[in-house]
Amino acid sequence: MDINMAEQRVKELHDTLNKYSYEYYVMDQPSVPDSEYDRLLKELNEIEEKFPGLRTPDSPTQRVGGAVLDAFQKVRHDTPMLSLGNAFNEADLRDFDRRVEQLVGHSSYSYVCELKIDGLAVALKYKDGLFVQGATRGDGTTGEDITANLKTIHSIPLRLKKPLTMEVRGEAFMPKQSFIALNAIRDEKGEEPFANPRNAAAGSLRQLDPRIAASRNLDIFLYGIANPGPLGIEAHSEGLNLLDSLGFKTNKERRVCKTIDDVISYVKEQSDKRTTLPYEIDGIVIKVDSLDQQDELGFTAKSPRWATAFKFPAEEVVTKLTGITLSVGRTGVVTPTALLQPVRVAGTTVGRASLHNEDLIREKDIRIGDMVVVKKAGDIIPEVVSVLVDRRTGAEEEFHMPDHCPECESELVRLEEEVALRCINPQCPAQIREGMTHFVSRNAMNIEGLGEKVIAQLYREKLITDVADLYTLSKEELVKLERMGEKSADNLLAAIETSKQNSLERLLFGLGIRHVGAKAAKTLAMEFGTMDRLKETSAEELTAIHEIGGKMADAVVLYFDQPEVAELIGKLKASGVKMAYEGPIRTILAEGESPFAGKIVVLTGKLSQLTRTEAKDRIEALGGNVTGSVSKKTDLVVAGEEAGSKLEKAEKLGIDIWDEQRLMDELTK
Repeated sequence: MDINMAEQRVKELHDTLNKYSYEYYVMDQPSVPDSEYDRLLKELNEIEEKFPGLRTPDSPTQRVGGAVLDAFQKVRHDTPMLSLGNAFNEADLRDFDRRVEQLVGHSSYSYVCELKIDGLAVALKYKDGLFVQGATRGDGTTGEDITANLKTIHSIPLRLKKPLTMEVRGEAFMPKQSFIALNAIRDEKGEEPFANPRNAAAGSLRQLDPRIAASRNLDIFLYGIANPGPLGIEAHSEGLNLLDSLGFKTNKERRVCKTIDDVISYVKEQSDKRTTLPYEIDGIVIKVDSLDQQDELGFTAKSPRWATAFKFPAEEVVTKLTGITLSVGRTGVVTPTALLQPVRVAGTTVGRASLHNEDLIREKDIRIGDMVVVKKAGDIIPEVVSVLVDRRTGAEEEFHMPDHCPECESELVRLEEEVALRCINPQCPAQIREGMTHFVSRNAMNIEGLGEKVIAQLYREKLITDVADLYTLSKEELVKLERMGEKSADNLLAAIETSKQNSLERLLFGLGIRHVGAKAAKTLAMEFGTMDRLKETSAEELTAIHEIGGKMADAVVLYFDQPEVAELIGKLKASGVKMAYEGPIRTILAEGESPFAGKIVVLTGKLSQLTRTEAKDRIEALGGNVTGSVSKKTDLVVAGEEAGSKLEKAEKLGIDIWDEQRLMDELTK
């Protein structure tokens, strides 16, 4: 066979194998036996080995898993992969519908309901129709490049049916049968079985050897397009239909519902079918269908206002509470945790459950040795619901919180208006360790490889005493730690070095300033731009910012007034940690320089010259604060075409209203 014949045969095999694969993995309607597919795949592989130049990235032979990776590279998502707000009952769903109705006015709207697959959220990028990159959700902004592993999932097309450049989102999962088979193999080998299909899927896709992922028969459902606007799509349901036409696998159980009553009926129907499905689901995702209405509804700091996730009621089980252990958090709060006889709850094995505080233990009369009812709150956090008092034997023991810190023996205090006991010793080892663990966490400095155990070792060996010491660690010091080889040490040092380039809001959140969460940290970073400017601010300046209250302002000023904080910031700066915000900084302008300075602005309706995000960024860069709803505090409403209830409310409240042209005139002055 010469090169021309080989090239023609490779094309024929690509087309045939892709057709068979689509029929089998996406449509579930195979037209040939597995042996025929395997025969053609073997023929293709032999041709590619003879003519390596004919092996392309979208070849069906590339699904078997390639070379072992050294580490996963970080990937920044083009648009954030936000989490959804939760609904747990019918009342929550009706509240969600009521909020949607208030924000979109009397315009008609409908919902798309989809099964909430219990797997791992991923983003897939295609360039000119070719699959070029796949990433995990990560912290929503930055994920990990797992392209090689995702290529092993046969229901992900390596080339689309049209040469589009786009990013799509989906949920990779392990079917129930694959999960059972995998655990049977692990059991035979004497290995620990996976607790549930979700963990098995996540663990498979985070293997550095793609051949492991290839052996585990993963699957995927696609549920959205990251930026549908350029594709001319006007509704989420249209986007799903487009995904179908391009060769993606979507979940056919979805339904467009005209009313919230239809949504509730769908939820009940799918709840009854849940156990019969060949994959795990943990709820229903409900989204407003119209993309224009989604745009109008907007987002909170954490989730879209146009979608919610109904979580199925938690499964409750009975087990024995064998003990209560105490932990000290980074703020000094001492938290009791129940130790349980291991039991399966909602698909996972549980051996611990939250008890929150001593008041809850007293209120529920929880004793060591009790038989207790345990459930998962929102299918995530195990908690003790109640005690089976009638099953007591008399051998149960009452539990009393100690007077002194279980870590440093300092006296515990209960601050005014708090139910928790707190250790107020700033040198408490537990608080220092927890503070460091928070500093390196995903939403803070995001230093992969620095988990609780490594932090504890570093602290125990006196290699670190504060977070700044992380930036002076050497390879020689790290390789002496347990289970820390040279490659792990190199990867950790690289992750520490990379974290120096994080934007200011990550550093502020990581420092653990009281009352300052991730959203407030970003607000402070946007307002002040640099650490030096923030350090010199006053409580009055801080409370002038719309999102910052008195308690938070006092906490920020108090934090930066401490000499040890100044020393810590100095050490971090000397190590090269970035002290500036990377996003659009809100320009602090003198009065009269900008019509937006210090004003609360609401955008509504369709804008033709800017996207909503572009308008928001430009207004905030000129000192404005763009929010999603109209209230008495709103200073200005910008109304585009087809503006609805927000415009009506602004007119009733006498708020200043601009059209889009007035906005553009002011932005381009």
